Amino acid sequence: MSGRIFFIPLAFCFLGILTNQGANLKLSQYAEREVLVNNDSITNPFEYLKQCMDGHFDSELQSQQDSDFFHINLKMLPIWPEYSNDNQFFLYVEQAVASSLDKPYRQRIYKVEKISDNSFVSHIYMMADQDRFIGKNGSDEIFKQIAPDSLQRKDGCEVYLSFDPLKNSFSGSTGEKTCPSDLRGASYASSKVTIENGMMISWDQGFDKEGKQVWGAVKGGYIFRKKN
Repeated sequence: MSGRIFFIPLAFCFLGILTNQGANLKLSQYAEREVLVNNDSITNPFEYLKQCMDGHFDSELQSQQDSDFFHINLKMLPIWPEYSNDNQFFLYVEQAVASSLDKPYRQRIYKVEKISDNSFVSHIYMMADQDRFIGKNGSDEIFKQIAPDSLQRKDGCEVYLSFDPLKNSFSGSTGEKTCPSDLRGASYASSKVTIENGMMISWDQGFDKEGKQVWGAVKGGYIFRKKN
């Protein structure tokens, strides 16, 4: 079965192993946020998660290596510093096929919350009149026209993430059969996510009531690499 016959998956977000290149960055860049100490040990996983998720990503390399995967652009940009604190932050998320960046197929706002030192949850929200946000950056004035209480939350579709201090990475998923979906005859959807420094893997699938997959990648998750 070819992965291309299915709907382009949800991207969720989401990044943790410090590469050698990352380790060579000036420590002063991280010291201000209290993320790193000696030997690249993560002292603040929540702040580290925020750094990993922030940026522009794409699946170009994967699409070149395997034609069953599309070249998708994904951007996740921080918004609403006035509503963010040491326990939560917000991201504007936009996904589009690389050849149609002006026509994203998905726009969302993520609210990422800290549950404990090594446990987190990302809630998924939808906005009204979302076309007005196409191509916008998180700092643009248009985001001041809306507030968290104006959003519609996709209950049951939140992704729970756990931090692995041995791998310096995050992994998690939605609950079992908790995220409703009616796309292409689906009854529910699932998302499995791995987040590493400079990369995230998102495997999103839709299933009918008998548990048969009806959309999403078949072979595995989409591999999004950070471009900046």
